[in-house]
Parts: sequence; structure tokens; C-alpha cells
Amino acid sequence: MTTESPESQELQPNSILSYAKDLPNICSLSGLACTVLAIYFSITGLYAAAMIGMIWAVAFDWADGLIARRMKGRSGNDRIFGGQLDVLIDIVSYGVTPAILLLSYGNFEIIYLPAAFLMLTASALRLSYFTTFGLAGGTKYTGLALDNNNIIIVFIFLFEGLVSHGTFSIILYASGLGLAALNVSQIKTPKFSGNPINVFILAVYTLGMTAIYGWQLL
Repeated sequence: MTTESPESQELQPNSILSYAKDLPNICSLSGLACTVLAIYFSITGLYAAAMIGMIWAVAFDWADGLIARRMKGRSGNDRIFGGQLDVLIDIVSYGVTPAILLLSYGNFEIIYLPAAFLMLTASALRLSYFTTFGLAGGTKYTGLALDNNNIIIVFIFLFEGLVSHGTFSIILYASGLGLAALNVSQIKTPKFSGNPINVFILAVYTLGMTAIYGWQLL
């Protein structure tokens, strides 16, 4: 009579929805909810609300990693599933959402399509490269990490009311292309999300931006 080894039992997958109960995954999905709201408000032209959704998507993205590293008893399958879920959500949060924001701000004119495509392409390439090769030297990203896209765009949008719509459209267009170029560049950037000081800074930044954009909505 043979018995299954712990390794073979580990390979047996649970149901799909069972992974939705995992706390880090709940955090990831909360970030996805913020992203959906950001996309919705971008399309409807309520950009202040879109900015709030975009920055909170980053906050939840950083939080899921912190929670996962501190949780005990998570299986290998849990970690692998969570990692895959995180990557899939990242492409929506940091690739699709900024591209839709640009298209919407440009009134969906065809001239904005190339930039939107390049932004999304760079995001897909950046994530594929990371999932294949991981961190350079185990400590640094190759190319600008995608979460920085949202952080920077949310800051840039603070100046939207200081110039004309047409001028800011050009600024947003150039910013999107610049971020895309940095995403696929060979620059090495540190993993900010793993540092408690950086997490605190992001928390302050998130609350500050929420207050500013929330005030604009009132």
C-alpha cells in the first residue's frame, strides 16, 4: 500500500474560490476594486475620483506583500497563486488604467491610441520580464516598477487645473510615453515596497492625495 507524500499532496489544487479567502489575496482584490473604480471614473471624466482609485490600488498592492510575508502557515500553492494573481492585477492597475485615463482625457481621439498601446505594451513586457528573471541580484528591479506609474501620474494630475486642457493633454501624453520607456529600460531601481519607511511614506502620500482629490470632489 502506498501513501501520498507531502509534496504530492501540496500539488493538489484547492477550488478556485478557496484562494479568495486568503488574506493577501483579499487585499489584492481590494486593490483591483479600486482599479475598476479608477477606470470607471476615468471614462466618465471624474478624474479626481480616478486619482483616488489609482493611488489606493498601489496602497493595497503594497499591503498584500507585507501581509503575505508576515503570515505563517501559507502553503507553496498559496504563495504561487498569490504571486500570479498579483501580476495579473498589476497589468490592469498600472497598464490598462493609465492607458484608459490618457484615452479619456484625450476625448478618445485616435491620436492617443499609439501612446495607450505603447504604455500597455511596456507594462506587459515589464511584467513578463520580471516573472521570468525576477529581481536583478535579488534586490533591484530592472526597469521602473509599474506601481510607480500610478504614483507619478497621481502627482502630475495635481497640476491639471493650472494649464489648459490641450496643454495638459500633451503633458499627460509625454508622461505616459516617458514612463513606458522607463518601464522597459535597463535602469536598476530598488524594491521600495519592502522597506517599512517607504511603506510609511506611501501611506502618508496616499492619505494626502485622497484628501486633496477628495476636497476637489466636494
